[in-house]
Order: sequence, then C-alpha cells, then structure tokens
Amino acid sequence: MGHRVLIAAELQGLLEPDQLVGLDVTWLSAPQPTPPGDYVAIVPLLSRWVGGTELKHLPQLKIVANCAVGHDNVDVVAAELRGVRVTNTPDVLTDATADLTWALILACARRVVEGTALVRSGSWTGWHPELLLGIELRGRTLGLFGAGRIGQAVGRRAVAFGMRILYTARHPRPAFEQHTAAVRVELSRLLRESDVLSLHVPSVPETKGIMNADTLRHMKPGAILINTARGDLIREEALALALEQGRLGAAGLDVYLEEPRIHPRLVAAPRTVLLPHLGSATLEARRQMAAIALANVQAVLAGDPPLTAVFG
Repeated sequence: MGHRVLIAAELQGLLEPDQLVGLDVTWLSAPQPTPPGDYVAIVPLLSRWVGGTELKHLPQLKIVANCAVGHDNVDVVAAELRGVRVTNTPDVLTDATADLTWALILACARRVVEGTALVRSGSWTGWHPELLLGIELRGRTLGLFGAGRIGQAVGRRAVAFGMRILYTARHPRPAFEQHTAAVRVELSRLLRESDVLSLHVPSVPETKGIMNADTLRHMKPGAILINTARGDLIREEALALALEQGRLGAAGLDVYLEEPRIHPRLVAAPRTVLLPHLGSATLEARRQMAAIALANVQAVLAGDPPLTAVFG
C-alpha cells in the first residue's frame, strides 16, 4: 500500500501514471469537503481552503502541494506551526498568464468583443469610418502594478508594441529596466500616466480593494484597466460606476471577487471583456503545474526538500 494522498479530481486527466508511483490516491472532487484521515499529502486547487481545521483533521499530513502559483487558500502560518510544508507552482504559468493579459489588452483597445457581438447580432450594416474606433498602443504608456514574474513578462511583450513602460514594485528590477527601459514610479504617478494599467500584485491586506473609488478616480481618463491577478484587488461596484460614467475606456478582467459570481453592474457595464479565470488555461501550463505539485509531494515523502516551497 502506498502513501495515502488527496488530489483534486480535476487534475486526474493531466497526470501520468509514473507521477503517481507509490501513492494511494483519493481523488477529491470540488464540492466534496476535505475528509479527515491518515493522509500524508494533499494537492488542492485554489478553490479549496486548507486551514487550521483541515490540518487538525489530517494529523499525518506532511505537505500541502498547491496546484497554483498563489496560496491564498492555505493557512500557511497554521501549516508551518504543524511542520507541514506548503508548495506552489511558480514560473510554469508565467507565459500563459502574460499572453492572456495581452489578449485582454488588445481586445479592449480594439473593441473586439463589441465587434463580435455586432456581427453575430446581424446588425452590422457594413464598413464605416467611425465604426467601433479603438486606440493604437504604440507610443502609449503601459503601467504595471506589480513587477514579479508575470508583470515583467507582460512588460517584455509591450516592447514589441512600442509602448512606454512604468511599474510600481517594492524593490527595483534592474534587469527588467535594462531590457525594457521601464521606469519605477509611485502608485500615484502610475495611475495618472498609464493608458493601460495592468494588475500583477498578490492578494495581501495592503492590496485588497486597492482599486477603489478613490484610486479609480485618479486614473488617466479613458484608460484601460486589466486584472489577471486576484479578484479582490478591485472594488467591482466602483469599477462598474467608472465605466458607466465613461471615466475609464475599458476593463478586461479574468478574476473576480466572488467567483463564479460577478457583480451584476459589472456584467452590464459598457466596454468590458470578461473571461472565466483562464489565465493559466493552456494544456502546457496545466500539465506542468500538476507535474510540479506531484514532484513536490514525491520529494517530501522521500525525505528531500520540496522543489518550490512557499516558506523555507
């Protein structure tokens, strides 16, 4: 009998048999509560909370191998106190998420969703010089609120579009600046000068609700707001109001405060591109995420350090 482990059932089709060698797997479906027992590992998705209660009911647990780059769904402090390792899957979804960020930027800038809706509705009457006019990105300013792996990947892609790049981060990014000519600025300037503002910060107490009525009011008129990071960074009602009033040019969102629920005013708001959390939704990224999560499990169960520990 192998080591007893809990793995999110959604990962079943992404894993190869050799990745599960030595494991006695219980596949855990999304609505199913985390069962108690002598499991030594759990591989959850972001949608499953693993907190103090769950850890208490899993006394043999050695690792929470989160299949995500974030770990908002894990009580890391409680895990550390119990000697449980917490890991994530960084790097592998960087390009996938950066690509999707750019899909949103382009869709907003060129009004792709509105154009598709017009054609499908049968209302298109032919070419017109002022039909669904968008904006060109060359010479405009991309603002990156956060310059970690994904933020920098988005910025590197902006070079090909001839954009000026500003970023806000706790620490300078010299290599990124050298490659892209990006300039590190305070948030106030980022809001004021960005034609496209893209969010790439984690959900922590200082950033939750950071894009609220006040910060949205200080954004450049007609700017585009993009969020592929965390849903709770934005006050959705305030964003809907800014769009309704025409203060913002558009918003492209892949994450929301209460997924899968989206604020109804945001759904109805003009000039929005709304996606169902597709940031890492490529076959390549999802397979690599699952592989890293299982590699972390196998390493810890073999008595080795995990590959991608959240804390040391």
